[in-house]
Amino acid sequence: MRADRLVATLLLMQSRGRVTAAEVATELEVSVATARRDLEALAAAGVPVYPQPGRGGGWSLVGGARTDLTGLTAPEARALFLLAGPAASGAPELRSALRKLVRALPQTFRADAEAAAEAVHVDATPWGGTDRQRPPLVDRLQDAVVRRRRVRLSYEGRAGATERLVDPWGLVDKDDRWYLIAGTERGRRTFRVDRVASAEVTDEPSARPDGLALEEAWDEVVATMEARRSPVAAVVLTEVRFVPVLRDHFGQHCEPGEPRPDGLVRVRVAAHTAVSVAEQLAGWGARVEVVEGDAVRAELARIGAELVAQYADA
Repeated sequence: MRADRLVATLLLMQSRGRVTAAEVATELEVSVATARRDLEALAAAGVPVYPQPGRGGGWSLVGGARTDLTGLTAPEARALFLLAGPAASGAPELRSALRKLVRALPQTFRADAEAAAEAVHVDATPWGGTDRQRPPLVDRLQDAVVRRRRVRLSYEGRAGATERLVDPWGLVDKDDRWYLIAGTERGRRTFRVDRVASAEVTDEPSARPDGLALEEAWDEVVATMEARRSPVAAVVLTEVRFVPVLRDHFGQHCEPGEPRPDGLVRVRVAAHTAVSVAEQLAGWGARVEVVEGDAVRAELARIGAELVAQYADA
């Protein structure tokens, strides 16, 4: 896009002080004629740039002026590249943008920024797992969010296939699973993108609530979903040293109390059913004791009886 090139050109002039059309063309991978037109467009738009003909000439900011479009400090630049560097590994457009931004940074920032971009590699595949492919419709929905256009969805939900016209507010990537938060006739709804069979971006402008903060909206969705996923709770008594392992099993649905003088602690755990709680506790044997939660105790007794019957002769 030309707007991107104009910004990159101005940042390049800021970092170098003076550039030629040929240098701009080389840096931005365009023709010399295109680079010259971009420089002239900046001048025509009122940006204080001017050409200086002859040997050693080129284009400069008037009076050595500096238009700091990034406003980045050295720590901010380093933090930006630490974050964006790993994400760029699978995104050619982002890699290109980072290269241009590095060239536009003040010389003293560049080495740290380049090192930061290569300092972290993110492997999102769990041990023993496989890559979860990004749903193909993410890019289309992202475009609709940015351009503020309504989308006609064909969605495979629990009630079967439905078609809806929605106002896309934003996308969320949670543990490599994508969700669309959108406005509908019935208010805010959340859609799993991998269940969207088709998405047609319309020419109708979408409505977005004033002051909407996507992060806050998602926090509300998470709170609601987690409450639905953990209606059954039990309290177990175990050694303090086992609490981190329990937390790995139950996540935020593991709530330890205050440790007792004897080194034991009461821990509240929860899941969507008594069977699920019992199944996660069964492998602990006598290392945990369920002191509250009759339904979970009954399921543990059933599991134990089945195991004894299955392996009594082993």
